[in-house]
Amino acid sequence: MNHLDHCAFQINRRRFLGSCATGLGAAALTNLDAATAVRDFAPKAKRVIYMFQSGAPSQLETFDYKPGLEQLHKSELPDSIRQGQRVTGMTSGQASFPVAASTFKFRQHGRSGTWISDLLPHHGEIVDDICIVRSMFTEAINHDPAITLMQTGTQQPGRPSFGAWASYGLGSENQELPAFVVLISKGSSSRAAQGLLGRLWGNGFLPPKHQGVKLRSTGDPVLYLADPAGVSRPMRRDMLDGIGSLNNLLHDELGDPEINARIAQYEMAFRMQSSVPELTDISKEPAHVMDMYGKDASRPGSYAANCLLARRLAERGVQFIQLYHRGWDQHGNLPKDISAQCRDVDQASAALIKDLKQRGLLDDTLIVWAGEFGRSVYCQGKLTATSYGRDHHPRCFSAWMAGGGIRPGMVHGETDHFSYNIVRDGVHVHDLQATMMHCMGIDHKRLTFKHQGRDYRLTDVAGKVIKPLLT
Repeated sequence: MNHLDHCAFQINRRRFLGSCATGLGAAALTNLDAATAVRDFAPKAKRVIYMFQSGAPSQLETFDYKPGLEQLHKSELPDSIRQGQRVTGMTSGQASFPVAASTFKFRQHGRSGTWISDLLPHHGEIVDDICIVRSMFTEAINHDPAITLMQTGTQQPGRPSFGAWASYGLGSENQELPAFVVLISKGSSSRAAQGLLGRLWGNGFLPPKHQGVKLRSTGDPVLYLADPAGVSRPMRRDMLDGIGSLNNLLHDELGDPEINARIAQYEMAFRMQSSVPELTDISKEPAHVMDMYGKDASRPGSYAANCLLARRLAERGVQFIQLYHRGWDQHGNLPKDISAQCRDVDQASAALIKDLKQRGLLDDTLIVWAGEFGRSVYCQGKLTATSYGRDHHPRCFSAWMAGGGIRPGMVHGETDHFSYNIVRDGVHVHDLQATMMHCMGIDHKRLTFKHQGRDYRLTDVAGKVIKPLLT
């Protein structure tokens, strides 16, 4: 092939690929239109605040009161209860599985008379505003697959996160901030916290503009957001206009939808240079609000500070706000470590509910508080009078929901006397996801995206809306 023929081949090849990309772009737009159309009934929730407790809080020390365990303390877990269930490699070698009753007391609170652990006294003040689900369950028994399932609807990495699906389907009310924002805090537990990977708030195979934007607690809230020294706002605007013109020329030639996504990201970053500093400046928050969230609210990166930022994000129309609080993985020294964790989250979680309620935002904001699985009733390691540990337990765990279409002041589901098996009204992870999407006005079976020849959705091929949870 001579040089001229080779050039002609390259030109034709480029045109062919460009026409293919245009077709792909049209397909993507069709999918986007379909996503927008699935909100075919009135949503109760305009936004979501998902407070994920990474590491798996023990339901036995928080929301699932089992007074009968005091008489069974140190006795062997009956085979009829365990039913041959697999356990992790951390306890599979134990010769004995002694029952460990919680060392913490529970009290009844509110008009509903719901039992709440003394570790969570501030939750007692909001118990009539929340719905406690005691019958959550999952298949995953280890942290990473279990967290990935809770956040993306599958145990395998690479799928879009819940927030990315929400952004894809609903967009944002605020053009100055991303539709999906992530805030991370480390707990006070002495145990090393589980790592959190960026794919948990990633876009997967959805367009990149739907990935979560993580706000940092130190330095600039978003990396590279600030202009370098010597670059003024007009200079930055001119620079972006020039880059945008070049990208538009390339899009006209190739029709690649990724180019438009890149242009949109540049423009969002430019707007965030003004909106993010204003968002994170809490200096004008009244003293009574800061007191309500607790002394840690003024410490950037704390769970309390992130709950306050979540309220500020909700006020500004951000669609999906994801909080992560790490440090709940108490295989040993549980009484001391879970006490520290509960001190981190108790007051601030309750304050968020109260704050949203007094501002008239709770009714259209869906709040979810959950970990990835539960903890075992049997002790991991040595059981003493003052200390014990609990292993992973996927068969049952507790979560709570509030606002945005959720029936308040109730408890859903029931576990057996050992908090080991569900005996009534089980709620699978996919059921929780389907119910959350329903509150947002989305039919979880219809919000799909075609990828590699298959229509994917957050709830995979399962999930049902749990109607008793709804108002």
